[in-house]
Amino acid sequence: MYCIKYPPITFSSKKLVMLLGCLLGCHQLMAQSTVPLTDLSAFQEPSSNWKLAAGAKADLDKDEVLTTKDGTGILVNLPGKNGAKDLYTKATYGDMDLELDYMMAKGSNSGIYLQGRYEIQLLDSWGKVNPQSGDNGGIYERWDDSKPDGQQGYDGHAPRQNASRAPGLWQHMRISFQAPRFDAQGKKISNAKVIYVWLNGVLIQDNAELAGPTRGAMDSKETTAGPLRIQGDHGAVAFRNISITSFDKAPPVLSNLKYAVYKGAAIAINDTKAKAVAEGNSTILSSNVGTLTNDFALHYTGTIKVTEAGLYTFKLSVPGGNGSLRIGGIDAIASANNRGEGKIQLQPGNLAFDLIYSKTIVWAKPALGLTVSGPGIREYLLTDANVSNNDPVDPILINATSNTILRSFSDLPGGIRVTHGVNVGSAEQVHYTYDLDKGMIVQIWRGGFLDATPMWHDRGDGSSRVAGSVQYLGKPVPGIEKLANAQASWAADTAGTGYRPKGYVLNANDQPTFRYIIYGSMVNDASTVIDGGHGIHREITLQNPADGLFAHLATGSNIEDAGNGLYIVDDKSYYIKIEDAAGAKPILRDAGGKQELIIPIKGKLTYSIIF
Repeated sequence: MYCIKYPPITFSSKKLVMLLGCLLGCHQLMAQSTVPLTDLSAFQEPSSNWKLAAGAKADLDKDEVLTTKDGTGILVNLPGKNGAKDLYTKATYGDMDLELDYMMAKGSNSGIYLQGRYEIQLLDSWGKVNPQSGDNGGIYERWDDSKPDGQQGYDGHAPRQNASRAPGLWQHMRISFQAPRFDAQGKKISNAKVIYVWLNGVLIQDNAELAGPTRGAMDSKETTAGPLRIQGDHGAVAFRNISITSFDKAPPVLSNLKYAVYKGAAIAINDTKAKAVAEGNSTILSSNVGTLTNDFALHYTGTIKVTEAGLYTFKLSVPGGNGSLRIGGIDAIASANNRGEGKIQLQPGNLAFDLIYSKTIVWAKPALGLTVSGPGIREYLLTDANVSNNDPVDPILINATSNTILRSFSDLPGGIRVTHGVNVGSAEQVHYTYDLDKGMIVQIWRGGFLDATPMWHDRGDGSSRVAGSVQYLGKPVPGIEKLANAQASWAADTAGTGYRPKGYVLNANDQPTFRYIIYGSMVNDASTVIDGGHGIHREITLQNPADGLFAHLATGSNIEDAGNGLYIVDDKSYYIKIEDAAGAKPILRDAGGKQELIIPIKGKLTYSIIF
């Protein structure tokens, strides 16, 4: 592969660059701070409804019930009947990213007000199919009291889909916010913007512009900064792992850019005999200079002005070739093959900027891309935004408007590929993947059904992707196993069990019952959606069951027995509810550094996965 060769340099070990192999566009948080929840010192005069706890638990059946365990680490709002107030941070923020976990009580209502003025709604919206702006993850409406009833609300932003979890489960939210902009005279020149909201792994808000404060704002005056405010007068809610990244520093600026385009072989920068086929000055980094589309080397030089000392991350995209980046004579990215990333410690000043893009693969589209992020500086694009290295491909989405079945490969965490997966979708927007090799459900999710683009676009690879908020159920293992005793280890596969899949049959509603033989017993495994879209109900029946058979119900970092057949799995990620086990008692045991929930099975077992 052709490249441009620099003359050798030397520098101290303190200036070595750490290179990372992440894709361009992965978000790297800078200057992130965690809100300490060892006390309430980060907040302004907290009222008595706010407290700290070491644990929190909601009741699935009772409204507004949230019980706590003494200690610290979790922020809890218990509004009660009188005197509940909102909670404000002492610090104020402009552009910011916020990341946190939260837990809703059944029927509860809360909200996060960015700058105290723009509300991201928190609500028990569990199971709702068509969420509105007032549902969980929605951007609440603005309000005009002068309008007739039913018309006062406007400019709300509903979440793209409902990714909400059940009461009592931890939910994870990431918010990226851009404050409004003002000119020197204080006139607003740009609206506030919610760049994104991710809820439980799903993008639910994307570049939502906010023309003004939402209903219930602390005031109607927009400013460059304001406190984070959490609603406290509506319902019981708990928070943990609150981290804030503030972006309030001036970004690096490029100037004095010059480019030279060379055709052909590797070129040394200090080679005075090298002849450029195109050269000139530029106001922006772009690959749209010259006329060559392949077998070229593009060299940019210039100055980058740095105003903040600290560690900076550069991400370089050089499709169809390789590239490199130097700042102040030091490698920021020594070598990028299509993509590359590097970190470099920079001091304030005007530093030499040197970038190379050498393209050698004919079918790739030339498209130079470079981003930078740093201390208090949100990642942004330094190159021409009009140049894209992607040929847009419309996603091939499959919506389950009725009970739907699709075979595909499914990829799970840890590099696990389920090669005999059956994806089962429902109009209630609760779906699951069944592994025909193991006789078990390996993942459940709510929201969108499947993205079949990896399978059906171009040649494809046979796999589909979950299009909603997924809950993985651990490493696939046989759903039923024969154990010598209740503490015997669970096998990783079905070798030696006589396992034979027998496909599935559909009922009148097109819902499958999976059938297989294991240890000489015929197993019928039927799953249906719980009323209200609250999870999956499973009914497993065995014909002529062998002795010593157990069913595998759950694996997690921890499993908590909540009583009456209810178990909370994997740091409150989902519930298992045992309904009918023909008198058998579940066994909660340690296994390989985790916990397992298993149960003896003879003729029939019914239980639910609630999430």
